[in-house]
Amino acid sequence: MAAKKASAVILAGLIVGLVSGAALGVVWWQLAPKVPLLIRPDTGAYPEGFQPEGFLAQDVTFAILAAVAGVAVTIGLAYMRRESLGSVLVAGLLASAVGTAAMWFVGTRLGSVDIDGLVATTRADTVVDAPLKVSMPAMFLIWAIASALVVTVLALSDWLGERRAQRKAAAAADV
Repeated sequence: MAAKKASAVILAGLIVGLVSGAALGVVWWQLAPKVPLLIRPDTGAYPEGFQPEGFLAQDVTFAILAAVAGVAVTIGLAYMRRESLGSVLVAGLLASAVGTAAMWFVGTRLGSVDIDGLVATTRADTVVDAPLKVSMPAMFLIWAIASALVVTVLALSDWLGERRAQRKAAAAADV
């Protein structure tokens, strides 16, 4: 019976991770600032001016959405199966892997531009919005870190609650 409940939490984590990741990919695409890209015929594509803040803002937006999703999804999974935090941790980490991949895939595909095709076919300088990208690979770990932190806080809370109950029981037995 416990294995069925644990597998149900893991399956729920996969499904919720996929759906919420895809939805957050759309949100990331809408919220992240677009970086103007200058297309020059036969020479390539370059960011228009020096704009590291645009790429940084895309990464920060991705990280904030991933952190919120990690906390929310893991709290929901813990609500399903609080007595077995091990299965909640596994489900949260699987949800983070699937959700982060879905978020990245959907966000980078929406509004994507065939840069090589534009370079080959453009006759004059053209400015387009660059496709979204995650410049710092560590951003892919934010959802998993948030999930692990939620499970750690819940485990610490359970441990402290058990210690408090043991102290009360010991104090009542001494009286």
